Amino acid sequence: MTANDPARSLRDDRLNLIDHLAQWINWPRFIFLLAMLIFLTMILFPFYWMASSSFKTYAEIGGREPVYIPGGLRLEAYKELFDPNHPTRFWNFGVNILNSIKIAVPTALIAVILSTLGAYSVARLSFRGKEAMLNSILLIYLFPGILLIIPLFAMVSRIGASVGFDVQDNLAVLVFTYLAQTLPVALYMLANYFRTIPAEIEQAALIDGCSRMGVIWRVTLPLAVPALVSVAIYTFMIAWNEFLYALVFLNSRDMFTMPIKINTIFNDPSPRPHVVMAASTIMTLPVVILFLALERFLTEGLTAGGVKG
Repeated sequence: MTANDPARSLRDDRLNLIDHLAQWINWPRFIFLLAMLIFLTMILFPFYWMASSSFKTYAEIGGREPVYIPGGLRLEAYKELFDPNHPTRFWNFGVNILNSIKIAVPTALIAVILSTLGAYSVARLSFRGKEAMLNSILLIYLFPGILLIIPLFAMVSRIGASVGFDVQDNLAVLVFTYLAQTLPVALYMLANYFRTIPAEIEQAALIDGCSRMGVIWRVTLPLAVPALVSVAIYTFMIAWNEFLYALVFLNSRDMFTMPIKINTIFNDPSPRPHVVMAASTIMTLPVVILFLALERFLTEGLTAGGVKG
């Protein structure tokens, strides 16, 4: 073999690949691939711009010409968020992350538990006004949150004055207000999913001696795992990203959630766009990781029923 044989073989492989692509590609496939490329770019580029801007300097962000790739992997913005010894400013963002976790996780858990019991009752039990109740619950969800916040705040304040707790800077109260937003749609989603699970399976379990709660725990819930995961992620995402109610109920900086703290950084007298982008990236990553890790359950929960075939 000569020294040119490996190069000639590589060149032949490239030509074969090009010929194969030329035979495979046609106008419908080309248009589809182009549409997918545009679609993915529209989805991924804003996240890339946010994450890359967190490593840029203020001059790179505020310049007339856009800088698509930062000049270096600068962690200055992240140090300003978390390092108490930072020479310019310390935002103590870790406290805000913890506050958001304290609100989002209980909201998701309580919403799943309450909506499971309520949805099962609507799907399986017979009582007067069942459909009207389900439709009225969904109707409440159609009202914008800004219309409900004033009566909800007044109601919670009156209850707090009677019982003896302060509604301001109270994370438990904020969880309660988020449940008012998330429970209607969670109940509606689970009720429709429970209807797709054959009642014969539960009746067989009842005949075998299971109680109603035993049927729910051993039969219904395992079949409804995809729907439960979908509801949990949906309610977690609402509580994680919510801004308006947190702005009304929280006054102390130590109780701020991440959306409120990001707004505070954005409105700081000295512009700090790279710090805003860093905080936004940190806030976005958990939701993205959840979606990617539980994508299979999400797909099944939104499209599949209890029985296949």
